[in-house]
Amino acid sequence: MTCYVHTIGSPCGPLLLAVDDHGAVIGIEFVGPEGCEPPFLDRLVRRGVAVVESEDATAELARQLAEYFDGERQEFELELAPEGSDFQLRVWGELRRIPYGETRSYGEIAAAIGRPDASRAVGAANGANPIPIVVPCHRVIGANGSLTGFGGGLAAKRTLLALEGNPVGRDLFDE
Repeated sequence: MTCYVHTIGSPCGPLLLAVDDHGAVIGIEFVGPEGCEPPFLDRLVRRGVAVVESEDATAELARQLAEYFDGERQEFELELAPEGSDFQLRVWGELRRIPYGETRSYGEIAAAIGRPDASRAVGAANGANPIPIVVPCHRVIGANGSLTGFGGGLAAKRTLLALEGNPVGRDLFDE
């Protein structure tokens, strides 16, 4: 398998985009400090996946993300190919059903997939989401309405929620 990658700028900082050789999205990763190899890329390389820089291969993903960041897109129309367990795939599927600008708690996601006692496992699956933003794990918050961990950091989570007009993100972003 070949993975095509390209880094773009965003309101949340640089994002590494990754698609497979069929153009399906396999990853979006918040890029850390200069010289820090993104964990997603590191895992692919360790598995023997060829990683090739290609702005062209990731162009459609980049275009739809730009539209989202500009407030022109609320739903993504992309083929996704995340790798995960059956449970993770169910959680990620449910995340995609959270409407733009809304939030759900971990417990609500657990109940929606028929596992009401699995909110901690939902949290772990949420944290393992390889395609943030498109699979909107930023829309999951604590049961008390608080923002909880996010792979891109809480500032990025606030930014994404504020961008979607969510009062949770807007209120916290304005503090």
